[in-house]
Amino acid sequence: MKWKTKLAAVVLAVLMLVQTVPPTGAKAAKSVYFTAINDNIMPLTDATMPFWSGGFLYISGSVFTGYLRESIGVSYTYNSSKQIAALYAVGKSNKSLVFDLATGQTQDRLGTLYANRPAIKRGSEVFVPAALVAEYFDLTYSVIGVEGGHLVRLRTPKESPLNDAMFADAASYTMQDRYEDYLKNQAQSQLPNAPEGGEVFAGKRIYLNFRAAEPLHVTGLLDILDRQRSQGAFFCTEEFLRTEGGLLRRMTAMGQSVGICVDGSLETPLLDQVVQGNVALYRATCGMTRLIWAENAEPQALEELTLAGYVCLQPGMDYKNQGLLSSGNASALLQKISSQRGDISVWLGENVSSVGLNAFLTAAYQAEDACVALVETVA
Repeated sequence: MKWKTKLAAVVLAVLMLVQTVPPTGAKAAKSVYFTAINDNIMPLTDATMPFWSGGFLYISGSVFTGYLRESIGVSYTYNSSKQIAALYAVGKSNKSLVFDLATGQTQDRLGTLYANRPAIKRGSEVFVPAALVAEYFDLTYSVIGVEGGHLVRLRTPKESPLNDAMFADAASYTMQDRYEDYLKNQAQSQLPNAPEGGEVFAGKRIYLNFRAAEPLHVTGLLDILDRQRSQGAFFCTEEFLRTEGGLLRRMTAMGQSVGICVDGSLETPLLDQVVQGNVALYRATCGMTRLIWAENAEPQALEELTLAGYVCLQPGMDYKNQGLLSSGNASALLQKISSQRGDISVWLGENVSSVGLNAFLTAAYQAEDACVALVETVA
């Protein structure tokens, strides 16, 4: 994996240039530290990266803001004029920790002082000792060794069915994605007058939809999508969801949409198939989906799925029979898409090859169309 190779090279170079110390010493400043709040991997930045000081690991107070404060049950505030930072429990509990950056004192709402546990300000960020926060607010805290660095995980007890090892494995591709974004942002910050905003395209949005059953076939399609910097949606069979965790994590890291393929001819009700599929998907990626491709399904069963909050794909174009297996197929499909107005979703099933997909993505790019991941509002 390229990111792992790059990361190993960076760490090796650092070890050759500076003398490092173990975590119980003053710092582990040159290591890459990811942060997870419950099952959410936070963006990796120098400004918010955890560090060691005085034998304690410090995490940014800003991780307890936004929607995550509801998830973890802890909220953060900072008064820059008074140099006071505070963490307090969300809900009925009156627990709170107050960090006085001017005096270096830390105390709870009852006035209990916590010696040698000050908050530390770096740049615009205030960092707090992770172990103290976890202990005081009854959270589970762990530092997990991962490829090229460490993962700091703070979670509410019993919030996740995944233990640390399972979570680190499930989140590996997300951490890869975070690390690659980290490198890109570092490179971008060194470029003068860097353009702002994303790429603008003049054509239409095309939502390609695949049926994921055979791992080698899916791997080939993902390779092409990665090379062409394009996205699609992969509707996965139950067996695929149970056995192909690595490919599922790669999909999510690449920005591909993941859906569940259900079959009305089976004895298991469609809703049960969806639930079982989401359990497997969550174990692999820490995420779930509402996107469904239903085969051999009666209208009443589809209505039950809709009432349960799921979205069944209704493609604007079913191209499974024609297939996307060659450059000729690619030209014909793009011509048919171009003849229709507006954005469009296309069902390809498994009748697509790497050659055909590569030819189509190339032609679509030349036509200034964009192949993007399916979202619920479009399906």
